[in-house]
Amino acid sequence: MKTNIQRDPSCADDYDPASLSVDEARTKIQEGMQPLLSKEKLALRSCLNRVLAEDINSPLEVPAHTNSAMDGYAIIGSDLPDEGEVKCYEVIGTAFAGVVFEGTCQAGQVVRIMTGAVIPNGCDTVVMQEHVEVLDEVDNQPKIQLGGGHQVGQNVRHAGEDIAIGDVVLSKGRRITPADLGVLASLGIGEIFVYRRPRVAFFSTGDELRSIGETLEKGQIYDSNRYTLYGMLKRLNVEIFDMGVINDHPDTMREAFKMAAEMADVIITSGGVSVGEADYIKPILEELGEINFFKIAMKPGRPLTFGKVDNARFFGLPGNPVSVMVTFYQFVQPALQYLSSGQINFPRTIQARCKTALRKRPGRFEFQRGIYEQAENGEILVSKTGQQGSGILSSMSQANCFILLSVETTSLEVGEMVEIQPFDGFI
Repeated sequence: MKTNIQRDPSCADDYDPASLSVDEARTKIQEGMQPLLSKEKLALRSCLNRVLAEDINSPLEVPAHTNSAMDGYAIIGSDLPDEGEVKCYEVIGTAFAGVVFEGTCQAGQVVRIMTGAVIPNGCDTVVMQEHVEVLDEVDNQPKIQLGGGHQVGQNVRHAGEDIAIGDVVLSKGRRITPADLGVLASLGIGEIFVYRRPRVAFFSTGDELRSIGETLEKGQIYDSNRYTLYGMLKRLNVEIFDMGVINDHPDTMREAFKMAAEMADVIITSGGVSVGEADYIKPILEELGEINFFKIAMKPGRPLTFGKVDNARFFGLPGNPVSVMVTFYQFVQPALQYLSSGQINFPRTIQARCKTALRKRPGRFEFQRGIYEQAENGEILVSKTGQQGSGILSSMSQANCFILLSVETTSLEVGEMVEIQPFDGFI
């Protein structure tokens, strides 16, 4: 009598030879994506966090004029007192920012000058007002006294020392920051070319899911995945199409995929990518498009599917809430960055010392949720957030980093070093 039951590889296995490694999956995703090339010209204030489509060359010098870096007195550098010497000077006028002093300074003379004002003719040096002794006026003529210790050329900002005409100020592929907006405004640039934003359609699958506001019956749950997906997508500045919850019915799901492919560059689903009787995504994807891969040797998030429907790239994320967030951050976000800019910047990782023991079985890469902090001595410490189940979304809410445990790792004791990935790197 047969006593052994046949077993197929499952999420409970430590190792599945059909699963890709994390790095292999990232490579396949990048190879399967084509960066968007279409451009649009937008007003400067609409370009924050958008990706620059062309190099920007400066039409001006910055600063545009040689000017004072301090409130003080403009003087001829060769007329400064020597060390140990005290000299008296006549103040012949004042230069204000935006109001040029038209006279020419001679030896024995200075010009009162404000920060940002154009350096007067004949002057090449500014002595800050705190280093000047103001004397009583003689015959209505203001005078000052200076001692030694000053340098020729001090406190002067030269025209073009920040940016010269023709310099590449910002390079193509750069994501525009608030500082970039200021730099462009300082050059008088009001419009720039940026790449269009990726269009992303997403929906959840499952007959058990209900939207907020609906009454839950026994066995039903509220759909949280669409809210976490919306939040993560919103921070990436993509065009979002929330298609709601799609029932576990082949015809309904097939139509949802067709509609999503017509409107979006990328389709994201959560749930329905495993091997249950109601998991229809894989066969429908095989019918309408193609599958690149559908399993990764990682935890959580093993049943991640990557493929294509018409011209839209498809990411089938697992149904468990933590798995959705882990797979989005590790695979979808870099892919969307690549799509919008042709570049991928994986979040930084740092070393931390374990405050709690860490356990795992070999065979899969694990992204455990952790809380890191900086000790008084400057060292980074990390502890896990307790229960690490893929359905425990609070472990993500409480955490501020992923603890990265390699395929081979089995355990780390208190005091050992581990690599972590801070959440603040996920935009």
